[in-house]
Amino acid sequence: MRGNYFTVNMVICLIYWMSKWISTYFELLPNTRISPIAASLLRI
Repeated sequence: MRGNYFTVNMVICLIYWMSKWISTYFELLPNTRISPIAASLLRI
């Protein structure tokens, strides 16, 4: 049970940091145009 809790914790942290990075990435992008990389990220 302890190992399972640790795995869930890791996944939550990973999702949190990914969303934080993505939001920062989109803030740095110009609002008028979206790069192909961002478009491919949205498709996933």
